[in-house]
Amino acid sequence: MNETVVTLKKGEGRSLKAGGLWIFDNEIDTIKGTFQNGSLVEVQDFDGYGMGRGFINQNSKIRIRMMTRNPKQPIDDVFLQKRVQAAWDYRKDTVDTSSCRVIFGEADFLPGLVIDKYEDVLVVQSLALGMERFKETIVGLLKEALLADGIPIRGVYERSDAKERDKEGIPRVKGFIGADFDTNVAIVENGVRYMVDVANGQKTGFFLDQKYNRLAIQKLCKGKRVLDCFTHMGTFALNAGIAGAREVTGLDISEFAVQQATDNARRNGLQDTVRFRCVNVLEELPRLAAMGEQYDVVILDPPAFTKSRQATKNAVKGYREINRKGLQLVRDGGYLATCSCSHFMTQELFAKTIQEAAKSVHKRLRQVEFRTQAPDHPILWAAEESYYLKFYVFQVVSAYI
Repeated sequence: MNETVVTLKKGEGRSLKAGGLWIFDNEIDTIKGTFQNGSLVEVQDFDGYGMGRGFINQNSKIRIRMMTRNPKQPIDDVFLQKRVQAAWDYRKDTVDTSSCRVIFGEADFLPGLVIDKYEDVLVVQSLALGMERFKETIVGLLKEALLADGIPIRGVYERSDAKERDKEGIPRVKGFIGADFDTNVAIVENGVRYMVDVANGQKTGFFLDQKYNRLAIQKLCKGKRVLDCFTHMGTFALNAGIAGAREVTGLDISEFAVQQATDNARRNGLQDTVRFRCVNVLEELPRLAAMGEQYDVVILDPPAFTKSRQATKNAVKGYREINRKGLQLVRDGGYLATCSCSHFMTQELFAKTIQEAAKSVHKRLRQVEFRTQAPDHPILWAAEESYYLKFYVFQVVSAYI
C-alpha cells in the first residue's frame, strides 16, 4: 500500500497511544509523499512503528483524524459496514432507538461524522473534510442496516452547516441527500410528543442527548410548580407537564423556539398547565425573584457558555451567575436541575462553580443525582471531547436551618 507516511515527533502522540483519534499539527515531525487534504495517510511513531491510518487536513489544527489502528487496513465498504453495524448494534443494546443518535463521531470510530435518527428520517452532520468522501457511503450502509431490522428510511437530510466546518476549510452545506421529503418529523420521547423540524431546528433538529435526564426530572414534578429556563422546544417543561406538574413555565429568548414549544404543549394536551414566554432568561430571573416568585423545581439548561479552553474563565462567571439566579427562585426544600453542555467545563469545575453560587445566596445543596449524556452519545474515555454534558439534580435548603 503506497501512500503518504506521517511520522510523529519523539514523545508525541500521547492521546493517540491512550486510544484517542486525533493528532494535532504540533505533534508531527515529517510528512513523506504527496497528498491532498482529506486523503488517507499512514501514521508512524518516531521510531517507524506503525500506528494506523487516518485522513489528513492541513487547514485544521487537528491535522489527522484516525480511522484505524491497523496501518495496513483498507478503508473500504467492508470496513465501513462493520463500523456502521457496530454503532447500530450498540444503540439497540443501550437506548430507545425510535429516535436516537446512531453515529457519534470519534466515539463510534467514525471521526467527524454525526448521524441522528428521528423515526424514519436520518439527519447527517459531517464536520471533517476527510469524512466527506465516506459520508454518502456510510448513509447507504446505515439505511441497509436499519432496513434489515425492518426500519425503512424515507429521507435523509444534511445539516453540515456548523461553524466547525470553517476550521476544516470547507463550506457549510445544508439540504437533502437523495429525494426531497417533508422535514417536519413527529417523534415520541419519554411519552412526550414533539414535531421536529430537521431543516430549521438547532443542530440536527433536536437535543437527543438529554433524553434520560428529562425522564429523570419527571419523578420530581408531580403536583409541583416548575420553571424551565432556556426551554428551547419545551422539552424539560413538557416532561414536567406529562408527569403531572400543576403549573409549568418555560422561558427562552427565541420566538421560534417558544412557538415550537407552545405547539408541542398543545400536541400533548398540556396547553392549560405548560406555558411559554419569550424573554431574556438572564434578565427575567432577577425580575421573578424581585416579585417574590418561588418554584418547587427550577431547571437550568443553558447553551454552552464556552466552546474553547481560552474562554473557560468567562464561562465560569456565566454558570455561577445563572445558578445563583436560579437558586434564588427555589423554595426551601425544592429542587434545582442544572447542567453544562460544554466539554471545557469539567465536572469538577462545574461542581465548584455551583457550590460557589449556592454559598453566595446562602443555600445548601443536597445532591440527588449526577447524570451525563444519554448512552447513544457514548463517552470514549480516550477522547475527552466526547464527554461534554454534566447534569446535576439537587435539593435546595436554606443555610440557616
